[in-house]
Amino acid sequence: MSTSMRVWVDGDLVDPTGPSVSALDHAVTVGDGVFETAKIVDGRPFALSRHHRRLERSAEGLGLPPVDLAVVDKGIAAVLDGPAIPFGRLRYSVTGGIGPLGSDRDDSSLTHIVLAAPQAPHPASGKLTVVPWTRNERSAVAGLKTTSYAENVVALARAKREGAIEAVFANTRGELCECTGSNVFVVVDGVVLTPPVGSGLLAGITRELTMEWGRAAGVDVREEALPLDVLQTADEVFITSSTKDVLAIHAVDDRALPEHNPVTRELLRVFRSNAERDADP
Repeated sequence: MSTSMRVWVDGDLVDPTGPSVSALDHAVTVGDGVFETAKIVDGRPFALSRHHRRLERSAEGLGLPPVDLAVVDKGIAAVLDGPAIPFGRLRYSVTGGIGPLGSDRDDSSLTHIVLAAPQAPHPASGKLTVVPWTRNERSAVAGLKTTSYAENVVALARAKREGAIEAVFANTRGELCECTGSNVFVVVDGVVLTPPVGSGLLAGITRELTMEWGRAAGVDVREEALPLDVLQTADEVFITSSTKDVLAIHAVDDRALPEHNPVTRELLRVFRSNAERDADP
């Protein structure tokens, strides 16, 4: 098997571009599914146990039956078999299976989809743009990693048109929330601040590890409700995600941030040092 896209669906490796999921699958018709994305380094997924636990929480929150992780692991083993992917993305989804065309569910078997593909490393820093749409912190799916990603697609497309790597959402209270696929942190007077889960964000695995490992290294990291305009005054801004790790931000819309970002650099060093020692922390 080559190191291009590898796809496994319900027990079989399939053609990445061929038909493999029913047109009636509830993830296709109404976005009824959950997923995880993990970084691949030298053929091995990072922090897989934490991703598995979040997948289970998302499935429970969405009202899906319990996920059989043994089935998921079989798919992961299948797509990682063969030449090692030096750096890439592992994505695995569990959907509500075949269902009606509306939002009702049938008593169907879940669909399991696992993909792996190489990708280019991210740049050393990026720009953020604030979008006019909000996250609903009181949504029924707040904090769940579901396949209903349309608003992220719209927001990220706008960000790319602005030359940004990510789009930033506020929540309905006007507080800083998150990006489309990343969590956001700011540094104010040497203190690292990030919105709490109650803001409506998806609690990222890299976010979690950055806070844990940063605190263990003596960095003052706090979860606090923050006004959106903190992005215009913070000393440093960075984002975290499974494939971006800790990524420095050099601009937020028209505001250029100082090139000197010692706290961000230290957290990146701490993160990579810990990750190199333990691939499943």
